[in-house]
Amino acid sequence: QVRLVESGGGLVQAGESLTLSCAASGSIFAINAMGWYRQAPGKQRELVARGRSGGSTNYANSVKGRFTIARNNAKKTVDLQMYSLKPEDTAVYYCYVQADLRDYWGQGTQVTVSS
Repeated sequence: QVRLVESGGGLVQAGESLTLSCAASGSIFAINAMGWYRQAPGKQRELVARGRSGGSTNYANSVKGRFTIARNNAKKTVDLQMYSLKPEDTAVYYCYVQADLRDYWGQGTQVTVSS
C-alpha cells in the first residue's frame, strides 16, 4: 500500500517563503511523475508543478519564477519551494505521485497567505 505524507503547510504573510515536503512510502516499483496540486475554496484542483522521470517539469503560469519543485525518485520525496507568496496562493496543497500506472494523492496541507 502506497502512502504519501505531506508537511510544511502553515500561515505566512504575503512576500514570505514556505517549503512543502512529501514523502512516499510503500511498495513502488517505478515512479513516472511527482508533483503538487492545489485547491482553493470554491475552485477545482489545479496543477502547481509536476516533474516527470524523463526530466521535464511543468509549472502553472501563476507560479513560474516563484515556485520550484525538487524531486528525488530514489528517496521517493518531492519538495515544493515557494517564494514571494501571494494571497491568491492560499489553498490546500496536495502531493501527487504517478507510479506503476496508478495515481496517488496525499491528504493535503493547508497554506494560507495573509495580505
